Amino acid sequence: MMREIKFRAWDGERLRQVWGLSWIDGELDAVNTPKYHGPVDEDVEVMQYAGLTDKNGVEIYEGDILKVWHEDEYVPYRDSGGGIIDYDREEGFSQIGVVGVTGCSFDYKTTKTISGKHEEIHMPIDWLNNYEVVGNIYENANLLNETEA
Repeated sequence: MMREIKFRAWDGERLRQVWGLSWIDGELDAVNTPKYHGPVDEDVEVMQYAGLTDKNGVEIYEGDILKVWHEDEYVPYRDSGGGIIDYDREEGFSQIGVVGVTGCSFDYKTTKTISGKHEEIHMPIDWLNNYEVVGNIYENANLLNETEA
């Protein structure tokens, strides 16, 4: 199945669905939304649909902020013969990150703090299992600042 190709745009005030795009010499030149038709300049940001929806059916676009979580897991602890002796509990966690594009694929970017050091994490978005759109980088940038504190 092919992914639906669609876009939305931040016009400096709010996100809007894109009705049409104009290209000149391989460069994005103009955008057409319900409230704006004109050149793409520093006030207009165009974001592509990732072809995925979150747990609530919300479409995921480039620039969306996702809450990602992993449930607690019980991993078998085995003896040298392969028999299960006990189970180790790996504690679940949640984190906030941003949907972006690297090359020709969508990814999830976040910062994780391990032993006081900040580590950038990038992974293909389709590797994620549990996620929810909680905002976007234009209207809810404060969500990212809260996670860095």
